[in-house]
Amino acid sequence: MKYSAFARTKWFLFTAGLVLGALIILAIRFATYHVTATHYHANFAVYINGQREEFKGPQYYEEVAACVAHGPIQPAQRAHMHDNINSVIHVHDDGVTWNQFFNNIGWNLGPNFIQDSQQHLYVEDDTNKLNIVLNGQNLTDITSIADQTIKDRDRLLISYGNIDSKTVDAEYKSVPATAKHYDESQDPASCAGQMQKVTVSDRFHHLF
Repeated sequence: MKYSAFARTKWFLFTAGLVLGALIILAIRFATYHVTATHYHANFAVYINGQREEFKGPQYYEEVAACVAHGPIQPAQRAHMHDNINSVIHVHDDGVTWNQFFNNIGWNLGPNFIQDSQQHLYVEDDTNKLNIVLNGQNLTDITSIADQTIKDRDRLLISYGNIDSKTVDAEYKSVPATAKHYDESQDPASCAGQMQKVTVSDRFHHLF
């Protein structure tokens, strides 16, 4: 009888310990849960007939006021540029493609053409190529990147014209590799990349 009472006490303490431990873990998960949005960067450059596009004008850059607005994320907030820095893309949503970014700044990118914000269309022909170099890999005549997702620290060159491989290589080297720096720096505006407000319901859903 004494052994049976001792065994019951031991199992009670063991079970209570498990329950208490589980409750502590759940309490920690509940208290520390937060939602972080997508936020990373990529570098790019566009050359048309040997001239680098400077993307001059406020229409190419997302304003801080637009970034902090409440409500559903808008297309331009998903991927954009800031502060007249024309080589850095700020990505604030999952699955953003290169063409979606270009659409956001008034351009259009296809498998064999690029169109600027003035509706000038540059299409491949017998003389001119749409040269594509992504992360050091020359994809010209291999695949279109228009519908590819922009990835963290991507480095892209788009160069249209009648140019040789040496020129393409030189133009690619002109593309900055600063995305890592921007990943590790504070963004000039939140643009849906800030920590989102967490509801009690969100915390409970995260428990299990």
